Amino acid sequence: MRPGALARGLYRVPEWLFDLGLGWLFGSRFLLLHHTGRRTGLPRRAVLEVMRHDAAADRYITASAYGERSDWFRNAMANPAVEIHVGRRAVPALVRRLGAEEAEAELLDYARRHPFAFRVIGWVLGEEMSRTAEAVRALAARMPVVAFVPRDAARGANE
Repeated sequence: MRPGALARGLYRVPEWLFDLGLGWLFGSRFLLLHHTGRRTGLPRRAVLEVMRHDAAADRYITASAYGERSDWFRNAMANPAVEIHVGRRAVPALVRRLGAEEAEAELLDYARRHPFAFRVIGWVLGEEMSRTAEAVRALAARMPVVAFVPRDAARGANE
């Protein structure tokens, strides 16, 4: 299910805050993703909630709440070289989809650390969200989880 016009308008408010140089208000809880349209080649943007920031690897974990049909997700999978803005930082990054086990672990950890936000996701999706391992496993099967890794770190790991 895709969001309605009102929801899409509300989703734009954080983008405007980033545009005004106020992205630091979000700390590391949200990031602004700059990506390329898979069909048009045009620049696109989306604000995403950060499930977890792995400070040691400077890796940001997010999920596509609207599944594989989400435009930002499809664009990022087609063109994984992106730029993320977190706080006052701009980071050239690569997107990597997590495997099933890693995605389940990240979602379960997120549900434990942020129970209210996890329920809000359920409300947005129009379903009751259970934090049981079985329910999170089912959620991970339809909600892709991705990692944004700085390009320099990704390049160094591949050498």
